[in-house]
Amino acid sequence: MADWTNLDQLNSYQALAADSTRVDLRAVLAGEQGGQRVRDYTVPMACGLAYHYGAKQVNDAILEKLANLAEEAQLAEKFAELYNGAMINTGEKRLVLHHLTRGQLGNPVIADGVDKREFYTEQQKRIAAFTKKVHSGEVVNAAGEPFTTVVQIGIGGSDLGPRAVYLALENWARAEGTLKMEARFISNVDPDDAVNVLSNIDVAHSLFILVSKSGTTLETLTNEAFVKDALNKAGLNPADHMVAVTSQTSPLASSSDYLDAFFMDDHIGGRFSSTSAVGGAVLSLAFGPEVFAQFLAGAAETDRLSATADALHNPAMLDALIGVYERNILGYQCTAVLPYSQALSRFPAHLQQADMESNGKSVNRFGEPVGYPTGPVLFGEPGTNGQHSFYQLLHQGTDIVPLQFIGFRENQGGTDVLIEGSYSQQKLGANVAAQIVAFACGKEDEDRNKNFDGGRPSSIIIGDRLTPESLGALLAHFENKIMFQGFIWNLNSFDQEGVQLGKVLAKRVLAHDTDGALAAYSDLLGI
Repeated sequence: MADWTNLDQLNSYQALAADSTRVDLRAVLAGEQGGQRVRDYTVPMACGLAYHYGAKQVNDAILEKLANLAEEAQLAEKFAELYNGAMINTGEKRLVLHHLTRGQLGNPVIADGVDKREFYTEQQKRIAAFTKKVHSGEVVNAAGEPFTTVVQIGIGGSDLGPRAVYLALENWARAEGTLKMEARFISNVDPDDAVNVLSNIDVAHSLFILVSKSGTTLETLTNEAFVKDALNKAGLNPADHMVAVTSQTSPLASSSDYLDAFFMDDHIGGRFSSTSAVGGAVLSLAFGPEVFAQFLAGAAETDRLSATADALHNPAMLDALIGVYERNILGYQCTAVLPYSQALSRFPAHLQQADMESNGKSVNRFGEPVGYPTGPVLFGEPGTNGQHSFYQLLHQGTDIVPLQFIGFRENQGGTDVLIEGSYSQQKLGANVAAQIVAFACGKEDEDRNKNFDGGRPSSIIIGDRLTPESLGALLAHFENKIMFQGFIWNLNSFDQEGVQLGKVLAKRVLAHDTDGALAAYSDLLGI
């Protein structure tokens, strides 16, 4: 059994904190030695991706100390325990089993009296069978016409991950001829969200997926009511247009209000659920179950690589360690995720939840306060849009923000235009290469307004093309990175009590059980 110890109690961390060495990025990236450093500080990832960290503030000595930290913190052992069904979610007394949805190695995991590998595999088979009936015209609307649009109704992990994955693969699927149905998403309880989606689709040819593990999520059930109202007004029976993704014990599981129900369980947290039925239903309907299987295969390849004990050859573990070094030794409070791919436009939003909901904690796994910083604030937008937005602060602001770039050598659609001697994809790549060096090396100028101090660290994940396999690998990389950081900080990364208090107070407001400030704000909002 692994030993769970606070970060500041580890000898390897104390040695790291005592080392006053700071890497000067401007110096190490200058001249030909900079090119060699970029080539040397590279680790292969799954599915043809690679993690390049030559523009991070580390050197061989610091990397050795980080490897020692990984060994003392027993990161490989903890990942193996999680991977093979240990009770890692101590706050809720649950296993952590999202790896099982994509072919996890190891022994079968029995929980709740059920072989969970068989349970998740069975749900995938059921989703695939239902999907094929929809695509073949066996499942149709009341008029006998095919469904052309699928709409996911959910919030949090039931929306952010599946939406990010759908948008990441939509153009790829169009180019490859595998886009079976367009997908839309309704998440916000703000009625404008549901109205906007419903007014821009043909509800008669739309299939709706209600996603709620408990079957009681306020926002999701409210939006379901919007959808049912729209279907009724169109003279349609909602039960002919809706399926559910829920737990077997929820009120939705056997309701006649749905064409079918597919199941998840409490051992997969919402932010880690894109590879479960939560993502599987909408993505299989949109792209076909074969494409969803490719996505799962990419994630599984990353998971196998993440089990590597050698920290310097385990990209997710190394990424996590460097992030902890930046947060706890260098004192950087934020991280920016900057994909130079429009397809990944919602990927940073998904990672915001995955990272900040997992490691935004101030107590350890045993409920004891920790005396060191934990998860960073994470934000991001796709390049080059971000360059014309918040990069000013990143380049010349008073705070240094570590940067995590993502880039590809080829676009998804296969169409490009030659303008002024270069293609658009080349212009995109030129921008990310220039930004990495500009952030690291800066530029001296007597005019302080035009002076760039540099010393702004970054890494980049590079691949040939964003495909289902590489997207699955990319998603699992960040999921595993988040978990490794939680292990290092001795956190329970798998509960989210911080989202509960607001829900409780909102119910009081709606029940008019308020006083003091809560009553005053309720009055201001017209409730």
